[in-house]
Amino acid sequence: MTPATSTVFDVSAPWRLSEQVSLRDEPFGALAYHHGTRRLVFLKSRTLVDLVRALGSYATAADAIASLVLVDEAARYEAALSSLFESGVIDGR
Repeated sequence: MTPATSTVFDVSAPWRLSEQVSLRDEPFGALAYHHGTRRLVFLKSRTLVDLVRALGSYATAADAIASLVLVDEAARYEAALSSLFESGVIDGR
């Protein structure tokens, strides 16, 4: 099963910001608006916003996390990406 058809977030797979999502920077992080579902999601840290924007530049989500997040916070950001996957903010590529 490829990430694009997966129903489970796999940190070892390639991901990207969904083409149906727009990010708007805010002082707390960003607002993510999904144009298909009309759902609004709050990204509550600059690091998370940077990570989501950079996902498509890395071979896997794990590589992006390793590059952009402190080691002791990696699990927290992996959980955040999983939640964003469930919300449709990120998808497989």
